[in-house]
Amino acid sequence: MVAGISAWSIREVPSVNLPRSCGVQLHPTSLPGGRLGREAYAWVDWLAEAGQTWWQMLPLGPPDRHGSPYAAQSAFAAWPGLLADPRAPVSSAEAAAFRERNADWIEDWIRFGGSLEDQVRFDREWAGLRSYAASRGVRLIGDVPIYVAKGSADHAAHPELFQDGAVAGVPPDAFTDKGQLWGNPLYDWPAMRRDKHYRWWTARFARVFDLFDLVRIDHFRGFVAYWAVPSDAEFALAGRWVRGPGRAPFDAARAVLGELPVIAEDLGVITPPVHRLREALGFPGMGVLQFGFTPSERTTPHVPENNVEDQVVYTGTHDHDTIRGWYESLGPSSRALLDPTLERFGIRETEPWWALIRLAYASPARIAMVQAQDPLGLGSEARMNMPGSTERAWKWRLDAIPGRDVARRLRAAAEEAGRATASA
Repeated sequence: MVAGISAWSIREVPSVNLPRSCGVQLHPTSLPGGRLGREAYAWVDWLAEAGQTWWQMLPLGPPDRHGSPYAAQSAFAAWPGLLADPRAPVSSAEAAAFRERNADWIEDWIRFGGSLEDQVRFDREWAGLRSYAASRGVRLIGDVPIYVAKGSADHAAHPELFQDGAVAGVPPDAFTDKGQLWGNPLYDWPAMRRDKHYRWWTARFARVFDLFDLVRIDHFRGFVAYWAVPSDAEFALAGRWVRGPGRAPFDAARAVLGELPVIAEDLGVITPPVHRLREALGFPGMGVLQFGFTPSERTTPHVPENNVEDQVVYTGTHDHDTIRGWYESLGPSSRALLDPTLERFGIRETEPWWALIRLAYASPARIAMVQAQDPLGLGSEARMNMPGSTERAWKWRLDAIPGRDVARRLRAAAEEAGRATASA
């Protein structure tokens, strides 16, 4: 069973504070060395020079064989492959203290075959990096997948908290006409409620807020209703909507942890109940610039003129093309919408990708995020992920930390939009 929420976990999490600001998404595996250490610190320096407040990354757990951090072996443990010094000594006192502080999950991870010492090393390296980032005015955004991976430490340790006979997916969408068959085990929400009122989720939130200042809850709509696909189905088309737990897991976590600094990933099939839940919880939603120029969809929150303050606007996420790749793939009807929009916002740039960065920055949304590939003007070859395909997914990496000229140009755009942090 999950241990009771430890005394270390019972602490107040500061209320989310989202000033008008901006940031860059880059997973640590996309750093030049693919791990923490010297280049992670250099990246923080670059973000600070570029006037950025936020560094957003993907989940930190041990990825699957394709490198996907969304199919991690644990919802709590960090991937040792990110360690800058995987042979650093760990004292018995450090190990014992870590074990006590992380009683909610570490025993499950050790029984699964994970290394206690690697987790101590990670937390030591991460604490140093996070402290340094804070000193430079850079805060960290994490990512919480709604589901865990089949056969993961969490699934193996707590089978009573998961359903049999159905797996997770989503119905047909912009990425695939057959839906996406994720295959993750689905939660047995009544069992979660009976298990000391969602204590597994409270422990999960406690862990993620020990690592990050703000987190994106992936597939937030699944708390309202989720797409359940029969385990033997070939495609997600065979699924159906099933009612989720609503706000109950969040209320349970708030009762222990205080306010939850969360971004709700409200993309996909979004219904009025999803909007109501997000607004009732006080979580900002998401807008994606690449969704804002579809001729048949002019009332969505992704259209730049429809953006609101209570949003985080993205040029694109890890599942989307780079902004240059997206621009170069646009058809005439979308271009006919984009060009007048840039005119209305008074944006003129020789490189279209910089025009689109500035368009995101011009949004009333509290936070504007770009992918690291975007200010570099990288095309589709630098895409991080293609949903439904494992080919070339999760492998993109910077050749080097970007130059100061790019940082200065990004800072100038952020200053113009009233989003830049002061130099630290």
